[in-house]
Amino acid sequence: MNAIISSIIPVLDSVRDSLMNYRNVVATGIGYKTTSGKKTDQLSIICSVERKEPSSKLMSADLLPKSVDGFPTDVVATGRIRVFQPPTGRLRPTPGGASIGHFEITAGTLGCLVKKNGEIYILSNNHVLANSNDASIGDPILQPGPYDGGTNPADIIAELAEFVPISYIGSESGCPVANSIAEACNLVASLTGSNTRLHAVTVQAAKNLVDAAIARPINPTELQSEILGIGAISGSAEGTLGMAVRKSGRTTGLTTGEIEQVDVTVNVNYGGDRVAQFSDQLLAGAMSQGGDSGSAVLDGDGRLVGLLFAGSDQTTVINRIQNVFTLLGVTL
Repeated sequence: MNAIISSIIPVLDSVRDSLMNYRNVVATGIGYKTTSGKKTDQLSIICSVERKEPSSKLMSADLLPKSVDGFPTDVVATGRIRVFQPPTGRLRPTPGGASIGHFEITAGTLGCLVKKNGEIYILSNNHVLANSNDASIGDPILQPGPYDGGTNPADIIAELAEFVPISYIGSESGCPVANSIAEACNLVASLTGSNTRLHAVTVQAAKNLVDAAIARPINPTELQSEILGIGAISGSAEGTLGMAVRKSGRTTGLTTGEIEQVDVTVNVNYGGDRVAQFSDQLLAGAMSQGGDSGSAVLDGDGRLVGLLFAGSDQTTVINRIQNVFTLLGVTL
């Protein structure tokens, strides 16, 4: 890793949580500062916001610092970052980049094939294969996804095998002690005639690293290891600042971009009031749209660097593939 980037990471880490608490901030990361519409070679702490507002219209408490420990900051408007979820036809054999989805969602993208304990699995996002935590192991996965005409059981291509749970901000607490205390207090309240009820809530959910899941194919021979428009994956690599990348997705097909930020912490909207915070992410430019979630992101040499899962009209958010491999226990 670049020595200068290594020196700025602990600086960002020391203020990351406070920066994420500023009104309108949706992500923080490390990238090159943009001045007068042109990207410079000056490394900076980048704060992504839903929308830019003139300083004159902001309260003093909402003004982001111009620098942190000597490193400049930059503010970039990305819009609201959300998961991407609404070629779309039925494809056999099925390649990476094709429409796929849990039987109760719309559609996402089949990223690529991976291995675990000698078996072949399909890799995509949790919100594509596991319905954002709401699925059960063994649920049917359709190709194409339901939005694209896939039906159950005619188009079942796999079954959900495993997913990394997504932890949401302000979600119900999973702590048994806290839940027991809440239940006891509610029992007392009911006996005394009070209408007040308590809920054990996680005020700040643990930061997530990936939105990822794997599915076990019904018939592995119906799958293709190549990715539409890209070809075979040649290995894996670490995504680095300025790296040229490409992906093939269900909605926008083959697109290219550049990793513009690394070491990113970002709040992602999953619909309704569900928001999840992710850390150690990569941010690229506008190279995806809804339905591209789950796409494999590769460098120019065909090496897998990440798993696309969210974005806005201006940006694309990518899980580091090393985190995906580690948490799911898979390899290429």
